[in-house]
Amino acid sequence: MTEEKRSPQSGGETRPAEDPGKTAPAPAAETEKPKKNLRSRLFRSERMTIVEPAPHAKGKNSVPRIMYTVILALLPAVVLSLFLFGTRAMITIMVAVFAAMVAEYASNRIMKSTVSVDDGSAILTGLLLALTLPPGFPIAGTALGAVVAIVFGKQVFGGLGANIFNPALIGRAFLQASFPVKITTWSMPAFAAKGVYFDMATKNAVDGISGATPLGLLKFEHIGTQLKPLLFGNIGGCIGETSAIALLIGGILLLILKYADWRIPLSYIGTVFVFSGALWLINPELYPNPLFMVLSGGLILGAFFMATDMVTSPVTPLGTWIYGIGMGIVLVIIRIWGGLPEGVMYSILFMNGLVPLLNRWTRPKYFGEIQEEKKK
Repeated sequence: MTEEKRSPQSGGETRPAEDPGKTAPAPAAETEKPKKNLRSRLFRSERMTIVEPAPHAKGKNSVPRIMYTVILALLPAVVLSLFLFGTRAMITIMVAVFAAMVAEYASNRIMKSTVSVDDGSAILTGLLLALTLPPGFPIAGTALGAVVAIVFGKQVFGGLGANIFNPALIGRAFLQASFPVKITTWSMPAFAAKGVYFDMATKNAVDGISGATPLGLLKFEHIGTQLKPLLFGNIGGCIGETSAIALLIGGILLLILKYADWRIPLSYIGTVFVFSGALWLINPELYPNPLFMVLSGGLILGAFFMATDMVTSPVTPLGTWIYGIGMGIVLVIIRIWGGLPEGVMYSILFMNGLVPLLNRWTRPKYFGEIQEEKKK
């Protein structure tokens, strides 16, 4: 017989006794699977979200890539300078680059910042400084100028990206003030004696090694120079400023790769050509040919490789036009009416100081700003 248990709360009703060998059936709610929420798929990402600091849109360009590309663009001028000036040019370039790298590394260690020697900026600064010096410039002076360019032209402002002036030109300006005679003592290239230019440039020289530059001949001797030596670089001058063709090859490469803003060299060189051309039309006997003004000196080197520095040039399109026109006007004024035959360095440094104001004055209106001005 099966045992029956009487439940005290059932009012005398009996129920069969539970078999201890059997488990009680699970409730219906526990056996059913929960329904999937289809809306949850709309808010669920297939992969985890990675949070990083800005910038979020990154391209293939980087500081080392840009710096080494500019160095590559300078190679035609460097190779030609070695061909024309020989070991003197090579020693000057090597000393300037090495001193700039040492100064960069020492500054990083002293300031306890990330070592930035490998980004190529110090190499480029030393190379540009060397290209603006005479081939026979003293080695100690070259090293000192490179140190000044790195320390006082870049690091004291906070490093690359924070400097106001072009570092290479800061070092060049220091050497110009410290060694005015040495930096204006020019060596003639190896093949200059085969042309008429050699006779004109060295007629008042002490020996056949040193001579005058085309700008110096025009400024102090009122003697012009043919355009062919200016194109190929068979003239006296700084190491990397003599050949217009070699510099144009590298400059066009930078424009194609968009590492240089085309507005700056166009406005700079164009202003020099138009301004000097107007003076030449007024009095051709007193003022030089505009092509001579463009091809001589360091205009092409400065226009493509120094004035286009991303850090020290304006960021707005209108600002770049004003920047280039201002440099061109200052250059022509110095060359024609100033006491120095050359003024590329001073024109770029002068406009470098105005770049923060140009960026502020030429800033484009952001969305909603025009409506606010109209309401006022």
